Amino acid sequence: MDKLPEILTNAAEIVTSVFTLLLCPDLEENTQTLQRKIELLKSRKVDVQSNLQNAGKKRKREVEDWLINVENNITEFETLEQEIQCSRFYSRQKLAERVERMTKEVMELDEQSGFPGGLFLEVDEGIGQLMLTPSHNGQAFLQNFDDIWASLMDDNILSIGIYGMGGVGKTTLVMHAHDNLLNEPKFSGHVYWITVSQEFSIHKLQSDIAQALKLYFSCGSDEKKRAAQLFQTFQKMGSYVLILDDVWKQIDAEKIGIPPRRDGCKLVITSRSKEVCHRMDCQRIIKVNTLSKQEAWELFFKKLGRVELHPEVEEICKTMVKRCGGLPLALVTLAGSMRGVTDIHEWRDASEELKESCMGRVDMENEVLPILLYSYDRLRDPKLQRCFLYCSLYPEDYIIERRKLIENFISEELMDRRLSWRAENDQGHAILNQLERACLLERVWDEYRVKMHDLIRDMALGITKHNPRYMVKAGLNLREIPDVQEWTEDLVKISLMKNSIEEISIGMSPNCPRLSTLILSQNPLKSIPDCFFTQMRGLRTLNLSGTSIQYLPHSISDLENLRTLLLTRCLNLKSVPTLEKLRLLTRMDLAYTKIEELPEGVESLTNLKVLELVGTSLSIIPTGILHSLSLLQQLRLPIHIGVPIEEVLALKQLEDISGSVNSVSHLNRLITFLQSMMPPSFYSIFLVSKFDERFIWEASRRKLVGFGQESLMDSSLGEGKILLPRDIEELSFSRSGLSGSLADGFQMLNNARYVKKCYVYHEDEIECIIRLSSTEEQQSRGVPFQSLEMLSLFELPNFIGLFMWEGKAAVAPLLPGIFTQLTYLGIMKCNKMKKLIPWSLLQTLPNLQKLKVRFCEEIEEIIGDEDDDGSPVINSSVEVTMPRLKKLRLVRLPKLKSICKGIMICNSIENIRIMKCTNLKRVAPLDGQPSPPPSLKEIKVRTNEKEWWESLEWEHPNANNFLQPFVKFDPFSLY
Repeated sequence: MDKLPEILTNAAEIVTSVFTLLLCPDLEENTQTLQRKIELLKSRKVDVQSNLQNAGKKRKREVEDWLINVENNITEFETLEQEIQCSRFYSRQKLAERVERMTKEVMELDEQSGFPGGLFLEVDEGIGQLMLTPSHNGQAFLQNFDDIWASLMDDNILSIGIYGMGGVGKTTLVMHAHDNLLNEPKFSGHVYWITVSQEFSIHKLQSDIAQALKLYFSCGSDEKKRAAQLFQTFQKMGSYVLILDDVWKQIDAEKIGIPPRRDGCKLVITSRSKEVCHRMDCQRIIKVNTLSKQEAWELFFKKLGRVELHPEVEEICKTMVKRCGGLPLALVTLAGSMRGVTDIHEWRDASEELKESCMGRVDMENEVLPILLYSYDRLRDPKLQRCFLYCSLYPEDYIIERRKLIENFISEELMDRRLSWRAENDQGHAILNQLERACLLERVWDEYRVKMHDLIRDMALGITKHNPRYMVKAGLNLREIPDVQEWTEDLVKISLMKNSIEEISIGMSPNCPRLSTLILSQNPLKSIPDCFFTQMRGLRTLNLSGTSIQYLPHSISDLENLRTLLLTRCLNLKSVPTLEKLRLLTRMDLAYTKIEELPEGVESLTNLKVLELVGTSLSIIPTGILHSLSLLQQLRLPIHIGVPIEEVLALKQLEDISGSVNSVSHLNRLITFLQSMMPPSFYSIFLVSKFDERFIWEASRRKLVGFGQESLMDSSLGEGKILLPRDIEELSFSRSGLSGSLADGFQMLNNARYVKKCYVYHEDEIECIIRLSSTEEQQSRGVPFQSLEMLSLFELPNFIGLFMWEGKAAVAPLLPGIFTQLTYLGIMKCNKMKKLIPWSLLQTLPNLQKLKVRFCEEIEEIIGDEDDDGSPVINSSVEVTMPRLKKLRLVRLPKLKSICKGIMICNSIENIRIMKCTNLKRVAPLDGQPSPPPSLKEIKVRTNEKEWWESLEWEHPNANNFLQPFVKFDPFSLY
């Protein structure tokens, strides 16, 4: 009975917590949203006050009323925050109602800021209104402006979309265009600018357009009648330009009253979303990119006042400029905050302040952060926001593979659940595409990689300092793990990836009960104390990939909530403790580790969907293991262990498999099984007679069949026709026993019409790809390679060339369609080949874009004369066309005398790299023309071969001069 008061008190607290969650589950989240809108309103207030001196008397009275309302809301919010912190369940309902009311009021004030802090200077004369146009930002600005202006002057383009990330300068560009349009006779001054608020309404937009047109609505508030009146006004006007700035979602032009496309009339929109531009059916869409390093420096220096800088100050400035990532808004804001600062101590202090985050400075936080937060708030969909914030766990400037990022989205359960892995993968790509279109992620190099702009990442990290709580110290070269005091109880995700952490102090045991994700990958971490995980029982994802760890602590065995365990490329890892209790585990990656046996308890992982074992030292997969993992969707096995065919055929959820088989019978059974799956599976299957240690293939998310060591010549593989999947996209051969021509030696190619990539490596007997004979005989063989896009040939000692004629007969024409889709041709260490492409068959490669020829000791010509069979011979007057060739790389070809003896027309060429081809006297793609090819970007030559370059012969006497700006001498390898 003595403990009764304490029990009642505890019970009351539990009941209070339950009622709190039931009554107002979203109060904190809604309050944070309101806080961000208040911060943005503060920024608007500063803008309004700075522009107030430009307004007329009537305008000033309206502005002052607006400023009073803003100040009242800011004060009320400060009081509201304190009340929420001290609230009990019986008051939260009223607080939630106040938050909702205030949010609406703040949004209305934000909308109203269109008139008090607006972009217009009031003028009494003229139809258009002059903009407060800032000065332009260099060459990038002028290039973008030229693109916009050309579209405005093009009578065939009636709608233009301009998009880019917040603060990149879209509005400045269009303001500049607006002012120039006012002097353009074809529009007679009918140029109108409307700023569209984030939370716009049809009624408000109609009112804003009417105000710009000086139109009085005679129909009251009826939106349909207002639309009709606007429509009639525009129709009577003739030519005009209507600019809608800062559009966040699709606007139904007809509901507003904007006429559909009409000659002489232009609609221009700016948006942060490419998707909005598409949905509004813009005929021309222009992306505004961030500034180059040089342009960023010039803008910063200009806004700083072009003062004489102390060398140390200049270095600090360069660091600041780099942190701004080419974003004009950030550069202008930061430079403005430092203008007039001369004390070296103050500069160093500013530099230190910027080290952790570019948002560290008050000016940046007030001016830049709210602009970027708009894009995040606009995502609306929680799963988009979750996936976006997850990207901030990677280091600054980190190039992220889309495939791996989507794998993490799936395993972290950030997206909606789907029935199959493929459906979840599709959803992941759709989310990344949306984040790219919203300019919150940038595509890098190709369609397979993305990165996050530095300031966008800083904005994301700012969000994760509050809710959800992350600790991100990735890529900072930390040598020690953060102190235990930093591992607070409210943390949900921690990323310490890509540092220099070698050890974790013995006895360290952070109390992080809510921690769900811990990333320690890419650290030279050797060991983890056993107590480290004891207070992380909520951990769901543990990533130790790329560490130097040899043994895992036994406490991992008690992480019963763990869903994902990533140990790939832990090259020293020899064993993993028992996994018997980890029954919720869905993804386990042990690829490229030294483990020789599967961990104890693997058979208990009945929820496992992904199992990665490629590149391990496993000697066997015990019988029955795979049978117990019936939910497996992805399975990648070491190539030296044959696929347990009977157990794999029982995995009805399997969607992606990588492994090897040692008989044609097993290959055909496995392919038949995979082809029966719905949806069709991905596969990387290799037929091998015996394992070759050099044969390791990084294969995933592919549709590939490979033929390894002696697989096409070993009778023990079993008899019977090899079956290829209907949807196969890639073929590989490595020491398989090919001989003669590829098309003859592997006649299944005639049925593999959809193969896009083909790799032929280490084949000693192969002589060519296609053997040419009579047309009738070719037709009887079929048409291979009609879909081929990539052909890679490596170390083929008897290879003569792509094509070889049978005997000394006249040159036989190729059947139509062969190689016509080929875009990449790479050849390396084919030391018997003298000529690559016969001139008469060059037309078979109309789409070739990349050509790489390296380490071929005997090659003399790239596009060569024919054999002595009476065929025509190329001379200096013959024109040879390669209409789409963009990249040419020639490396270590000691006997190469000619790329092409004729006049080579190659207007698409962009990059040329030549190394150790000292017998080459002419660079055909650049010769014989009075000017450089229009698309040329770069010619790279080794620094120590500058003399060779200067000795080249040119048909045109000025060639050396006009090519000089494109030549770059590189001291490093050009492989």
